[in-house]
Amino acid sequence: MYDVVISGAGPSGSQCAEVLAKAGYKVALVEKDANWRKPCGGAIHSSVLNLYPQLKKLDYPKIVGVVMHSADYHKLEFKGVGEEYSIIMDRLELDNIMKDAAVDAGADFYDKNLSFDFISKNQKKIGIKTKTPIGIKEYHGNLIIIADGMSSKLAIKSGIRSKWKINELAIGKCAIMRGDNQLDNEFVYVYFKSYQGYGWIFPLGNKKFNIGVFTFGIDNTKYNIHNVYQEFLDNPNIKKYIPDLNYKIMWSSAYSFPAEGVLEKSLYSDNLMLVGDAGGFVSPISGEGIQTAIISGKVAAETAIKALQEEDYSITSLKKYKTHLEIKNIIRNFKLKRSMIKFFFENNGKKFNKMLEVSENDLDFRKQLVNMFSFGEIPSRDFLTKISD
Repeated sequence: MYDVVISGAGPSGSQCAEVLAKAGYKVALVEKDANWRKPCGGAIHSSVLNLYPQLKKLDYPKIVGVVMHSADYHKLEFKGVGEEYSIIMDRLELDNIMKDAAVDAGADFYDKNLSFDFISKNQKKIGIKTKTPIGIKEYHGNLIIIADGMSSKLAIKSGIRSKWKINELAIGKCAIMRGDNQLDNEFVYVYFKSYQGYGWIFPLGNKKFNIGVFTFGIDNTKYNIHNVYQEFLDNPNIKKYIPDLNYKIMWSSAYSFPAEGVLEKSLYSDNLMLVGDAGGFVSPISGEGIQTAIISGKVAAETAIKALQEEDYSITSLKKYKTHLEIKNIIRNFKLKRSMIKFFFENNGKKFNKMLEVSENDLDFRKQLVNMFSFGEIPSRDFLTKISD
């Protein structure tokens, strides 16, 4: 019997487990496969590094700038100022560092456990069932945190949310490669398409890089992601940065993730909470989800602690999760980004082409453009006027 059972040991689940364990609660952290690498670009913001100082000891280059390309390959290069930066790292390494931090804090970790159903008693969900190499296992808890990703079986069986529709998802393909390249290790490279989607190249240092593409919304049904990916690799504008024809593919995968933002009406129920990808904590347009997943796990843990103290696991008690200021800010930010998608991609990407052209000789405009993409900040009226001229 546990105070809290968490299904999924990614960033949201591991952060949730660590906070709860540090507070003295008995936590089961259940994972389908600790050796599974989630397909992801792997950009880690400095705010995450502050939570996990052990990441700062790793030998990854600091990312302090972005090179953005429009659909016609117009280029914008922007190098930030100040103390904020990111690193790019292998998600398998990141997830295991975070999982180990939860275990060090006192959480019980169970690997090779695929969550597939709930244990119910008197119409109340009191635990989860998992499939393991040696048979079915059960984990009982006062609270259950669903943190096992967008394809979670528990999220559907909970009744909190339904299955994703194709136009609610982003569909992507990416790889980690090794080979000679012309990438600047201080920059990430982003390529917007004429349709809803973009490609990227993220340097990993030591001649390694993460490269990938995704489509989202209605364009998922118009384009085959494998074809989009191959066309991206073969494009002469990409070969300028990765001209080595003998690069080694170290790993590759196709995947999908939620692209509509947080499911604010589907985050919690009696003694249940959804965090991370399972709850839609992935940024529209950019697809970034690590930082927001960690925040959702932390806030869910704080909500769980309050519920455990009061021995109240009702929907009324867990509503504090959704109404927490940090979660409300994420929801607000993601709504803004969703509203900007049409703005970014309308007229076959020509508006974005013009944005990059204007930004060449206008520093303030350039800063607003980068902040609009990276942080969802609202552009000024002057910014919009320059585009419409």
